[in-house]
Amino acid sequence: MKLKDIKVIFHTELDALYGKDEVNSFFYILTETYLDMNRLAFSLQPEIIITKEVEQRFLAALSKLKSEQPIQYILGKTEFFGLPFIVNEHTLIPRPETEELVRWVLSQQSKNTSSINLLDIGTGSGCIAISLAKSLVNANVYGLDVSKGALNIATKNAKLNEVKVDFIEADILSKEHWDLEFNELKFDSIISNPPYVRNLEKIQMKNNVLQNEPHLALFVEDNNPLVFYKAITEFASKHLKRGGHLYFEINQYLGKEMISLLENFGFQDIELKKDLFGNDRMICGVLNRD
Repeated sequence: MKLKDIKVIFHTELDALYGKDEVNSFFYILTETYLDMNRLAFSLQPEIIITKEVEQRFLAALSKLKSEQPIQYILGKTEFFGLPFIVNEHTLIPRPETEELVRWVLSQQSKNTSSINLLDIGTGSGCIAISLAKSLVNANVYGLDVSKGALNIATKNAKLNEVKVDFIEADILSKEHWDLEFNELKFDSIISNPPYVRNLEKIQMKNNVLQNEPHLALFVEDNNPLVFYKAITEFASKHLKRGGHLYFEINQYLGKEMISLLENFGFQDIELKKDLFGNDRMICGVLNRD
């Protein structure tokens, strides 16, 4: 079969579900993965004939896309902060908004030339911890998660990106783990993108997220949406160095509540930042310097 015929099939089967532009994106991601052929190369060789084996790979991907599986899970990989990452059903697919959080951390922590300790809570695929470790050669980076499956992927991603991150399996909601895992270790910065989507907000989400990405890493109860933020902020108040930074990615509707939470635990210089879509998405506070 000619590759251009595969493209026609993709549009016929998927345009109504995703739209023409996104289907084009899927098709060219697959051509690069399966044939090492980019968009320009395809335009120069529109009559190229693919093998039966490659044809079957395209059609298998098409079937999964029709059932609204994310392209990242189909391929088992994605890119974050310019780095390659393995992803699967145990990990969230990293978002552009989280890249903004990493840039914010780097803009402040790169000023520090001495050795620093950083902790990523709810590390998932390890995208935050690994990106920071790759950029900050003076940092000792730790990543914590309750999911053994996620930590397995995070460990592979650290190896893939040739960085050292110490991964820890623990539940941040269980206080007995705090001193057991960290003893007297103090951090210069703690970063977290914890679950923050309320169940009432599920209606706003696409099926490819609801049906595929791990709910453990996404959702919180409507009556206690800051459960993870409260636990992490309390933990940070005990395990950050004086003057240390606490960074969160947050629910866009709960910015004011987050400011109050950080203030109640003695954080100062609190800054709420919007993401590239204009939503309140990140917050940072400095542990009381006094």
